[in-house]
Formats: sequence, C-alpha cells, structure tokens
Amino acid sequence: MAEQRVPPTPNNFHVWFKYSLGTPPELRRAIDILIGNKLKFNVAVNQDLFETYIGSKGADDAVAHDVSQQLHSVMASARQFLTTAIADNRTQMAAISDVTAQTEAGVDPKPLVASLMNELAKAATRATKLEAGFAEKSRELDTIRDSLNKSEERARTDTLTGLPNRRALDEFFRQAQIAAMEQGDPLSALLIDIDHFKRFNDEYGHGVGDHVLRLMAKVLREGVREIDLPARYGGEELIAVLPGADLATCATVAERIRRLIAECHLSRRSTGEALPGITVSIGVGQFQLGESMADLIDRCDRALYVAKRGGRNRVVTENELDLGLRAG
Repeated sequence: MAEQRVPPTPNNFHVWFKYSLGTPPELRRAIDILIGNKLKFNVAVNQDLFETYIGSKGADDAVAHDVSQQLHSVMASARQFLTTAIADNRTQMAAISDVTAQTEAGVDPKPLVASLMNELAKAATRATKLEAGFAEKSRELDTIRDSLNKSEERARTDTLTGLPNRRALDEFFRQAQIAAMEQGDPLSALLIDIDHFKRFNDEYGHGVGDHVLRLMAKVLREGVREIDLPARYGGEELIAVLPGADLATCATVAERIRRLIAECHLSRRSTGEALPGITVSIGVGQFQLGESMADLIDRCDRALYVAKRGGRNRVVTENELDLGLRAG
C-alpha cells in the first residue's frame, strides 16, 4: 500500500489484505493489472475496488446464513443415512458369517437358508428406505441451489425494468475494464435519459411513467448485443456498456436506439388514449486506460447534458464536449 501510495483507510486495508491472501483471485488480477500499467490508486479506483470485490458481500449474509443452516441439516441427514447403511452392512455380513459357520458345523441348512433370506429381505427393505431418503435430500439440495440462484438473480436485477441493476453493472464493468486493459480492446458506454420525463409523470401518473421505463428497457435490451450489458443506472436513466466497441461504434448503436424509441407509439391500456411520443437524449464515452467507471460515466453524463442543451432527442459523444461547452 505504501509503494502504491494507497491511503491507510479501513476499506483500503480490507482490500489489500484480501489481495495479500489472493482471494478472490479476480481482485488480485485487477490490482496486478493496475500496478503493471503504472496507474494511480486514487480515491475513485480505491472505492471501486472495495465496492466491487468487498463491499457488496455483506448484503448476502442473511441468505448465506439460511443456506448454511439448510446445508447443515442435509449433511446431518446424510451422515445418519451413511451410519445406518454401514450398520446394516455389518449386520448382514454377520448373518452371512453365522450361516456359514453353522453350515460347516453340520446344522440343517433349510432353516439357515430361511433365516438368511429373511435377513436379506430386511436389508433390502432398509436399503429401499435409505434410497428414498437420499432421493429426498437430493431434492432438498436442488431446492437450495435454486434458492441461491434466484437470490443472486434478484440481487442483480432492477425490479421495475427487469434490467441488471447497479451492482450487476459494477461487476460487469470491472471485468470488462480488466479485459480491455489486458487485450488493448476498446470499451465504451452510452447513458440514456428520457426527455421531459418528470413532466410526463406529473401529467399522466407514475403508473404510465413506469410503463414508459419498461418500454425503454425493452428497446435498450434489444438494441445491444448479447455480450453487452444494458442496465438501469437510476431514476429515468438507463446505461449500456459495450465491450470491444469504440466510440464511433457505440455512437451508432446509441443513434439506432434513439431512433427506435422516437418511433414508439404509446397509449393508455385502460382507455386506448394516445400518449405523446417519448424521446431520449444519449451521451456516449469510451473507456480510457486505468480510469474508473465513475470517470467514464461522468463524461457520458456531460455529453448527455450537451445533448439536452442542444434540443434533446439526440446523441452526443465525448468528442463534442468542448464544442458543446463553448456553444453554451
């Protein structure tokens, strides 16, 4: 930390302690890349590292505790099943040994065979019960796994739009950032804001406003590639991160999304009343080596502001920032 001039705050200590342990490996890889590129660990980078790899972990404590309890119960049952199976096996082997000994001693084999068959029948019954018990516990494990998957999905999804949320965005960007620095590939983002959304909400109600947000989310999701991440950034702002896309490519995608939204026709479901058209302003930026997501989004946001000042319903890239500021 001293070599990289990282301030000795509790959060930073936590991050670098985990780095020294090598867990999670993604954290070690991210810091090694930052060091290798001789990038500064400023406030934004340090905060980003903590929130991405450390800070979000505590939010799942309750779920982890419940799952731990369920797994403890399943393991206890499995141990009991195993103990019973071992005991049954020993009983069965003892019965077979006893029959063998009596046969060698000249005892009438008929009752011995009957006794052995009876013991084997009991063993088969116990084995059937054990098999049923194991099948039940296997189903419980499947339920636990599904619960974990659903919990993780809920934690990463915006409930209104169904898009990934800020947590998912942070994780995705960190991975895309590392890949971009390792491979030298471009990485861009577009930030979308619905024009006059507050006025629309005030005149037609929040229910209609929510419907508009869901529609915008649908257009955004369909307007990007599978490898991209569309997400809800906050309020009426949506965002998309495009790995491998340079500024020009991202601007082209943004323009296509802007046009598709402008062509949407909205109406009230209850009355069929036609609603005013919705337009969006979009700011586009390209990742610069070593910067944080906050830095990239800040440029997108400033480009978005230029688009708003320029009349809305348009796409502005970070290359136009200086021009936009002079015009203002």
